[in-house]
Amino acid sequence: MNPEKDFAPLTPNIVRALNDKLYEKRKVAALEIEKLVREFVAQNNTVQIKHVIQTLSQEFALSQHPHSRKGGLIGLAACSIALGKDSGLYLKELIEPVLTCFNDADSRLRYYACEALYNIVKVARGAVLPHFNVLFDGLSKLAADPDPNVKSGSELLDRLLKDIVTESNKFDLVGFIPLLRERIYSNNQYARQFIISWILVLESVPDINLLDYLPEILDGLFQILGDNGKEIRKMCEVVLGEFLKETKKNPSSVKFAEMANILVIHCQTTDDLIQLTAMCWLREFIQLAGRVMLPYSSGILTAVLPCLAYDDRKRNIKEVANVCNQSLMKLVTPEDDEPNEPRPVVQKQAGPNPEDCAAKQEGPASGGPDGSCDSSFSNGLSVFTPANAERAPVTLHLDGIVQVLNCHLSDTAIGMMTRIAVLKWLYHLYIKTPRKMSRHTDSLFPVLLQTLSDESDEVILKDLEVLAEIASSPAGQTDDPGPLDGPDLRVSHSELQAPTPSRAGLLNTSGTKSLECSPPTPTMNSYFYKFMINLLKRFSSERKLLEVRGAFIIRQLCLLLHAESIFHSMADILLREEDLTFASTMVHTLNTILLTSTELFQLRNQLKDLKTPESRNLFCCLYRSWCHNPVTTVSLCFLTQNYRHAYDLIQKFGDLEVTVDFLTEVDKLVQLIECPIFTYLRLQLLDVKSNPYLIKALYGLLMLLPQSSAFQLLSHRLQCVPNPELLQTEDGLKAAPKSQKADSPSIDYAELLQHFERVQKKHLEVRHQRSGRGDHLDRRVVL
Repeated sequence: MNPEKDFAPLTPNIVRALNDKLYEKRKVAALEIEKLVREFVAQNNTVQIKHVIQTLSQEFALSQHPHSRKGGLIGLAACSIALGKDSGLYLKELIEPVLTCFNDADSRLRYYACEALYNIVKVARGAVLPHFNVLFDGLSKLAADPDPNVKSGSELLDRLLKDIVTESNKFDLVGFIPLLRERIYSNNQYARQFIISWILVLESVPDINLLDYLPEILDGLFQILGDNGKEIRKMCEVVLGEFLKETKKNPSSVKFAEMANILVIHCQTTDDLIQLTAMCWLREFIQLAGRVMLPYSSGILTAVLPCLAYDDRKRNIKEVANVCNQSLMKLVTPEDDEPNEPRPVVQKQAGPNPEDCAAKQEGPASGGPDGSCDSSFSNGLSVFTPANAERAPVTLHLDGIVQVLNCHLSDTAIGMMTRIAVLKWLYHLYIKTPRKMSRHTDSLFPVLLQTLSDESDEVILKDLEVLAEIASSPAGQTDDPGPLDGPDLRVSHSELQAPTPSRAGLLNTSGTKSLECSPPTPTMNSYFYKFMINLLKRFSSERKLLEVRGAFIIRQLCLLLHAESIFHSMADILLREEDLTFASTMVHTLNTILLTSTELFQLRNQLKDLKTPESRNLFCCLYRSWCHNPVTTVSLCFLTQNYRHAYDLIQKFGDLEVTVDFLTEVDKLVQLIECPIFTYLRLQLLDVKSNPYLIKALYGLLMLLPQSSAFQLLSHRLQCVPNPELLQTEDGLKAAPKSQKADSPSIDYAELLQHFERVQKKHLEVRHQRSGRGDHLDRRVVL
């Protein structure tokens, strides 16, 4: 500093003392400056006051020499003390050079800057509020200062400033929020602690409504909640808890839509505390805001569904996520569906790429109204909000929701409970909004069929419920049945054209005998037949699925849908099955279900008497497909009390190739005859004269069997058949002898028998072709 330079009105002694390296001498100079400024104040000499402040600022506080800067700082503080209440007129000139020194490399100088600013603020009090943002910015930097003395000084200044803000009603919250939003993303733990402490203070001031600006800082608060410091996390929890209480008290003033995406993002974090807190907020938002949250359903589901599969280690998160899921589901009502007319045209919709879906789920997902699964995230987070979201009617858009559900269901790594929740959602949507969902059936259908191979019975049950609803929903009807697939109704794996029920009568195409065509399938949704075709194809390609779960799946379908329709359609499809081995296995499975399942009690009663045209049509349909398996055909005749035809069939068995598998099935049939299902058949053995062909058929089975346990069982049963002469009563002698149950006049049993012979001939040819005859001989029985 140039000693010859004129610093008037500062005396040379003051200037020398301000530049001294000793603090005591600088303090003496400060006292002289205070005295000088008081005189100027008394004289109302503002020009000289400004000149003193400018000199201290430019020549000292901003000097290159460290001791001069220290002198300038203490001199500016002295000016403020001298000015008293009038310091508010010069605050800009007083504060700016001090704040500049906050960035000084010398820690002691930064400490003196804190001390100087403390004195300036202490004198000015509420007058500093117009300069609050620059003060806050400077303090936020000092809060992370490595020097403990500087940090201690900044804390004193911070407390003073908080007291001033708390007692004042002139705080400019609107002007402060942009700075708070910027500083809240600091990664320094001390800066974070500083930010949280200020939010707590502002939240406690009655005249400051921070809730209006919560969307601006909520994301930053969740970032701070993930801090490594326990104290900071605890403070942040308290802040978020206070905000949530305010939200519950004043839901009408909360901008739910603007914060929905923020919560969705943080519900997907790996930090348990952040995820649980965000999930709790999301739960309250759904319950408080109601349908306002519907446009964000896809993002909410992306965040919530994976949590449902958590184990006991994250039980709290799982329980809250379950409440969120249930609450969101309740928001979807029948009013969200399209009106009945005009009926939407069902179009083929490409299913989502599972790899793309997986990639979307790995990144942060947004539940924006556009239904997209992913979003970018930065410190300057901008949340898309629909115009007048809280006032305008909310329209449910299913595209994003269905995409998320499809992605989760396609992901084999997803847990069981999540898959169940997805299926419950699909079922709920098909129930509440069938017409909207009908557009998405083509994309969902393959995934739902694939889910039938799931390891969990509960998942399969829910999956069947969805498929049954699709197959029976009126919204799935189509006016145009589409082109026929040809006389044999062979349907490719890549493209399915399922005939509508009205096309059943068209199966009798040229060159095909009427015998080969089933009666019409009972009226169902156009997807019903498509479902049956694909289900049988799945059983054909996954024999283990048929073996382990086949009966379970079909029995559940019989409960969910019309059992007669299921058996009628499957028999119709199997009639045209080219894989005869699968056809035989499938017919055996269906026959076992028909004869043994309690779910099919009514269907068995319907077939037992063949009193109605519908029951006779069903018998004919089943019979033609049952011919793929000779023994099941006989059991069907036993069920329907067509004993004479059963006897005729058994007579044909002599022309068949008797194998171990064949005899095993005869053995099982004998065991089945002893079950409660055939109680009526066993009682009919008492009426020998009326049921001669029943006895002959049973003897025929006996002659087919080797002398095994089944042979002994049936032989003992037939030995119990009474002598007809001994059973005659006086009334019976006078009465004309009863004939056995008359065959239905509408059933051509001769043609049925011819059909049986043709089918068995095909089976024989195929077996010979496949086994080269040599291998097949290994399965033959030498009698």
